[in-house]
Amino acid sequence: MNRSALIRATLIGTVLQLAMVIAGHFVPAIAQQFAILGMLISLVAGLLYVRAARGGWGDSLIGGLIAGAVCAFLGILVSYLLKDVTVDILWMGTAGSAVAGLIGGAIGKLVFAR
Repeated sequence: MNRSALIRATLIGTVLQLAMVIAGHFVPAIAQQFAILGMLISLVAGLLYVRAARGGWGDSLIGGLIAGAVCAFLGILVSYLLKDVTVDILWMGTAGSAVAGLIGGAIGKLVFAR
């Protein structure tokens, strides 16, 4: 696993997740889209991992899954602490975003194949 690519993709995903969560705290229309936007951000984190890592299929899928799950968990945790979501969203949202990150890893592997 490419550690620097994983850190970079996770950090970018986390910044995007936090921006969404903070905006959603003040704008209800954004908060209503947390699930879709959050999973889209995790998918992008998976794509970013594969683009930077350029590993095999297993590495791409696992790296995408980890990047997508970690950035989502951190964003959802902040949203929970702001009392914008319930605690069950913490595990459900993280699980859904992990799958989105894995899908991003698969798409990235197909798009960025050498």
